[in-house]
This record gives sequence, C-alpha cells and structure tokens, in this order.
Amino acid sequence: MAYLSDIEIAQRCTLEPISEIARRAHVAEKYLEPYGRNKAKIDLSLLDETDRPAGKLILVTAITPTPAGEGKTTTTIGLADSLRKIGKESTVALREPSLGPVFGLKGGAAGGGYAQVVPMEDINLHFTGDFHAIGAANNLLAAMLDNHIQQGNALGIDVKKITWKRCVDMNDRQLRNIVDGLGGRANGVPREDGFDITVASEIMAVLCLSTSIADLKARLSRIIVGYTYDDKPVTAADLKAAGAMTALLKDALKPNLVQTLEGTPAFVHGGPFANIAHGCNSVMATKMALRMGDYTVTEAGFGADLGAEKFLDIKCRMAGLTPDAVVIVATVRALKMHGGKAKTDLAGEDLEALERGIPNLLKHVSNIKNVYHLPAVVAVNRFPTDTDAEIAFIIQKCRALGVNTVLSTVWADGGEGGRALAEEVVRLCEEEKGNFTFSYADDMTITEKIEALTTKIYGGAGVNILPAAKKQIEQIEALGFGRYPICVAKTQYSLSDDAAKLGAPTGFTVTVKAAKVSAGAGFVVLYTGDILTMPGLPKVPAAEKIDVDDTGRISGLF
Repeated sequence: MAYLSDIEIAQRCTLEPISEIARRAHVAEKYLEPYGRNKAKIDLSLLDETDRPAGKLILVTAITPTPAGEGKTTTTIGLADSLRKIGKESTVALREPSLGPVFGLKGGAAGGGYAQVVPMEDINLHFTGDFHAIGAANNLLAAMLDNHIQQGNALGIDVKKITWKRCVDMNDRQLRNIVDGLGGRANGVPREDGFDITVASEIMAVLCLSTSIADLKARLSRIIVGYTYDDKPVTAADLKAAGAMTALLKDALKPNLVQTLEGTPAFVHGGPFANIAHGCNSVMATKMALRMGDYTVTEAGFGADLGAEKFLDIKCRMAGLTPDAVVIVATVRALKMHGGKAKTDLAGEDLEALERGIPNLLKHVSNIKNVYHLPAVVAVNRFPTDTDAEIAFIIQKCRALGVNTVLSTVWADGGEGGRALAEEVVRLCEEEKGNFTFSYADDMTITEKIEALTTKIYGGAGVNILPAAKKQIEQIEALGFGRYPICVAKTQYSLSDDAAKLGAPTGFTVTVKAAKVSAGAGFVVLYTGDILTMPGLPKVPAAEKIDVDDTGRISGLF
C-alpha cells in the first residue's frame, strides 16, 4: 500500500480562510492581522480585553526519543482534533519549526499524516518572519557590542570574557568557532567568536517568556553580553541596544494563528529547542489558546526529562500555569530500540526487548505522577506490526503505576483515531486533581538544583561539576542569580548526559562543563556532556530532497 507523504496530504487539504478559524477561536476581527489567506497574527490586547475564562491545559510529552519515532507533535495535533470530535471546544499551542532540522536530519515539525498544522510549507519555512526577527535582534546586539569595543570600549569590556554569540537558523558546524574582526584596524577588533542556532539564542527564550512589550524590553535590557576587566557584567542596556531590539521584535511577540487539517485553531509561536533551550512555545500563545478554547493541548520538546521538565520547572513557574493532565507518548518500536533492538529489526514481536526498554517509559510516567504529582495517561501510537501481546504488556506495566494506556491512530485516522485518548484526557481533567509541585525549590543553590534533577528526574547518582563550571556558578550566584531556575542543556537521546545510555540507566554521573546566566530569560543554563548549541548537517541532509516545480509547488519537505 502506497502512503502519501506529509506534504502531499497537506497540499490536498482545502484550508479554511483564517477569518473563519479566528471566529471558531472566538477571536474578533479587530484583533486579527492576516498574513495572506491562511495565517495571521493576533494583537496582544485580546488577552486584556477578553472576558473568557481560561480552559483546561493538557501537556503532551514523550519517552526518550529514538530513530524509530514517537509522534509527540502528531499526537498533540491529533488530540486537539479528537477533542472537537467528542464535542469539546479545543485549541492547540505549538512551537514554530527551525530551519536547522527542516533542512537537516529530522525534517519538518508540523505534525504528520492526517494530524498536521497547515499551511505546512509556510510553517516549516519562513512563516510570519518571527525567527528572522529574533536572529536580527540577536545579531544587532552582537554588532553593537563589537562596535562599542571598536569605538574606544568605554565600558572596559574584556574581549576574552564576551559570552554573546551571533546566530543563524541553520545547521552549520563551520560557524561553531570562528575568529572575526580580521583585516586591520578599520575592520574591528580581532577576537574568537562563534554562532548558535537561532533557537538556542537567549532572545528566543526571552520572546517566548515575555508577557508584554514592556516585559520584552525589560528582559532584553537585562541580557548579559560579557564582563569587564574587573568581572562586572555588561548588559544590553549598557550598550543602549534594548530599544532597537524591541522595535525588531514587537510584531514577532504577537502569537500566530493557523489551523489543523480538520480546522482546529492552532497557535504556533516561538521555537526553542528542548535539548539546548527551554523547549516550549510562547507564554502569550499558550495563555491566548487557553482563553480561546475550553481545552488547550500543548507540547514540550523531546522526552519528559527535557521538554516537560522545563515546561513545568521554568515556564509554569514563571507564567503561573498548571497542567490539568499530561499525555506521555510512546511507541512499541521505540521501546524495543531502548531494549537494544536495531532500527531494522523492529517488526517482529519481541517481549524480551520490550521488557528491557519499557523502564524508560515507566521512569517518565513515575516522574510525572510522583515528582510533579500530575494526572497522566500513556498514549501508544500503534503501528500495524505491534502485536496484542506487546500492547497488553505496556498496559499492564503502566496500570501498576496507576496510569491508563490508550491506543492512538491519529497519524492514519486524524481526529477519529484519538477519540479514546480524548475521552481519557477529559476524564483526567474533570475527575483527577493533581497537587502540582516543582522538582526543586527556588531557594536551592544552583548545584542543589542540578543534583535534584539528576537524582529525581534523570535517575542518576550524582553530579560532577568541572572546575571551570564551578567557578562560573560561583560568579553567577555572587551576582544574585542563584534563585533562578536552571535550564539544562543535555542530549535528548538518553535520560543521562551520554547518548549511548538507552532505557532507564542508573548510577551514572552528570557532568556539568559550563554555566551561563540568561538574565533576560530568567534562568541559568548548565551545559552537560557533549551538547552543542550549533548542530551540523548529516551526511545526506533533508535539503537534498526538497525541490520546487515551475508553478511554485514545493515537494520533498517531509
């Protein structure tokens, strides 16, 4: 049987005018700023002027990802459609895709099969220009920093202590470490420099955590770009850059409205990666979606140890949000990979491999239930090769933890394939009340916070903080940032900081090699293992398969 690709499915869909989607989402025309027929921005004043109460918030997370795939974004979109199928007014809140993965290894990030947000080509590419604005603001600050040094360096900035990098929204390993300012005095001060991918920029995090233009400007002002010769922090405010940066970002702060294949309103806004940033869509989009629907489904990147942890410990802490239910997505195929099976050998029944791999799912389930104390359900994306015995095994193991397991076929069947999941989510929201708690307290030291995450969430034995990182943490705490939550940059492929450790490893040590305060975003970033903030392209990039015909129709995007 030949399957249509995601882009072929999306291109065969008849999109509704964005004005109709806005009406369905209770967004009056005066708040709508259309970008063509099928996408729009929404004015921030809507949140101040609506009298609609906030609905229920459902967080979708997943097991530790594998090359076999889990389908977290697909499940998020499909669940929102399924809730409408059972008579609930739902909205979905997602991140915008980064061009890095679109042209790199993963491909697009607008869902899959018959559970997608559309127009998927626009969303996966330039969309409404938010990422371009973020990159421009980031690089304006970099340019003003280097210009200040070139023009006499009145602030006494030590070029060896600059922490601000330039950015580009592309996987380009060549730019990780560079030397710039070459060519003589007129061309700047030579120094070592580097690029992050745009989704790792602090400005991406600032945009996603800001609640107004005033808050955005204040956060931008607090960004630390480096230190003086006597170790005093230098901020964007010191460089008089915050006003111009805000001007570049004022429209990007407005949430974007699009639709699913089935016409469910979708708020797609912001895009930090969860392995190197906080991995959640914007606070403004989430709050707007909550007010415009009775049930809002949102996702957080990668496994629950990354995206969900940061959603709960960073975003919910800052924005005053509390999920009413959590969906943990898994596949039999991925769990068998965690049990040691090769990607090419996942079709046949193998309960032994499943038994070796299922501890990964159970660890994530236990964290949601027993650390964060939130109601949860496991959603299994069923493949034709999954056997009844394998499904029964997962149901039994999850039931022992007090969590139900529901099969989902939204990839193949759209909203119809998630009716049972939608019913269980509604039951959780209405019948099971959580007692939401964070995994660490504000008044813990930075070291105590990473130790708490390592032992509670990752399942490790302890932390090894390298001397350079220890010195950086001491400086951060001396500057008064010790109460900030932490944002751990860690591999997405393991609960540990070693990508080779699959399943649910124990007894490991997490190595912290560097620490940096993101004073504008409001958290401290801890870099562990071999994590990189600028990915590279694979041997065969997805970009090689993308093309455009004479009519402008794109193919091969995903």
